[in-house]
Amino acid sequence: MADVYRWRLAPDGLATRRQLRSMGLRPGGQDVVAELHRPRRRKAPLVAYLYRIDHAKPVRPMTPARAAALAAAIRARRTCPNCRLDAGYCIPRSLGMCVPCHNTR
Repeated sequence: MADVYRWRLAPDGLATRRQLRSMGLRPGGQDVVAELHRPRRRKAPLVAYLYRIDHAKPVRPMTPARAAALAAAIRARRTCPNCRLDAGYCIPRSLGMCVPCHNTR
């Protein structure tokens, strides 16, 4: 079981995935070292997983193939399956089609 810390009370040397990413790092396959719990009223606490900064690895560079794959995935999320047009935004999964197509149903 990982150590559990309350919000803003984690020791130095630990970071979340987002914090690692802002430093140009990634967890690099290491296990979660600790959890950070942020209490909420009448709800379960928010949980953030913490990783050791000294064991983190640098982010892999973006290659042309990865950039092309990412562009294709974003294009697929923006294309309406009904009218086959680029909606200009990511299609909401709850609708399954662009807003104009959903409103004409």
